[in-house]
Amino acid sequence: MLFRLVILVLLLLAGAALGAVVAPSWGAAAGAVVAAICLFVIDLVRAQRLERWLRRVDSGRSQDDAPFPVMNGLWGEIADRARRALRASERRTAQAQARLNEFLAAIQASPNGVTLLDPEGRIEWCNQTSADHLGFDPQRDSMQRVVNLVRDPAFVAYVQSGDDSREVVIAGRGSTAVAPRRISVHLHAYGEGRRLLLSRDVTLVEQAEAMRRDFVANVSHEIRTPLTVMSGFVETLQNLRLDDAERARYLALMATQAHRMQALVSDLLTLSRLEGSPLPRGQEWTSAQSLVAAGEQEARGLAAALRKVQDLHFEVDNGLEVAVEVPEWGSAMSNLVANAIRYTPAQGQVQVRWQALPEGGAEFSVRDTGEGIAPEHLPRLTERFYRVDRSRSRETGGTGLGLAIVKHVAQRHGGELRIESTLGAGSTFSLRLPASRVRTQPAGDAGTPATGA
Repeated sequence: MLFRLVILVLLLLAGAALGAVVAPSWGAAAGAVVAAICLFVIDLVRAQRLERWLRRVDSGRSQDDAPFPVMNGLWGEIADRARRALRASERRTAQAQARLNEFLAAIQASPNGVTLLDPEGRIEWCNQTSADHLGFDPQRDSMQRVVNLVRDPAFVAYVQSGDDSREVVIAGRGSTAVAPRRISVHLHAYGEGRRLLLSRDVTLVEQAEAMRRDFVANVSHEIRTPLTVMSGFVETLQNLRLDDAERARYLALMATQAHRMQALVSDLLTLSRLEGSPLPRGQEWTSAQSLVAAGEQEARGLAAALRKVQDLHFEVDNGLEVAVEVPEWGSAMSNLVANAIRYTPAQGQVQVRWQALPEGGAEFSVRDTGEGIAPEHLPRLTERFYRVDRSRSRETGGTGLGLAIVKHVAQRHGGELRIESTLGAGSTFSLRLPASRVRTQPAGDAGTPATGA
């Protein structure tokens, strides 16, 4: 500033001296005025250059797109300080924008829906999850009233009530009677009259809760039925005088019901153990032939006791070995074979086979020539307590949990249970193992000879 004052004084003196030389009487004053006007014009030009540069920057162009006016003196220093201040402001803005983008990206990645509502209930912003839950279009529906887009009466009443202390569950986007989709929404107040709408998909939670209720109801029913029968028999034995034959018959029926409850409790414990235990490691190899041999004698004994299948056929590929938990896998195999025997008539046939698959892996299959199963029942066969014919299942001693156990065992080994059936032609139940759990030892023959009844 002092330097500028010195320059101003020197210019005024120079102008006065030059004016005095030209016109001694009035030239000095005129020269000083002319020098002051020249200095003012120079400052005005510099100020206009700086103002034009600031206007271009303020219009949205970056400093790199708007050429910086190079000047000396006070205006040059002002321009340089303005440029540095603007660059610092741009850096702060860029950093804030980067943090905002990271925050928005984090919200976009959230499994929960997030919608920002203004004081009028209009959508200011929403993430893609919220759009998927409630059917929004993030661009098209911006600044639209949320109650005009989500017309569920329960949701509209919830938004208008102003009660943010609870949540409400509504039908989600794409929900149908066959495949319902349930969305939980919860409003939270923030800022000056604004509200945050959170949404989450609770379809699986509600399905699990429904399954839990059904499971408890089914278990209660399955246990209550034999208990009622046994209680009736006990009351009969206590209050009536029976001969030895009748007493023996009642005791036999009681034993049957007790066995049924034992089987049910055993299957329930097996399911609980399978769901709570770690996955099989698959480090111990077992011969498929030994697995079949262990269950073959039991299968033939069951067929003889039930006076059912006369033709039992077992076949195993030579040298086939599998990495399985023997007790689990043996139980699953026995379950499939026992089911085939129970539901196949005396003149029918049951074929049991272990074979390596061309694409890798192996398959244990049980094919019977029973009555078969209608197509509409096939998707639900592995549900707990699901029965195609309840009365017939109870007569054969089934608990309704066998195929659920088999499916769990298959999934725990990385495999799958496949079911094929045709009414009047029989059924085929197959357990498949992945290639990582299968190997074949060198052997002379392609397979062991089949054995029959």
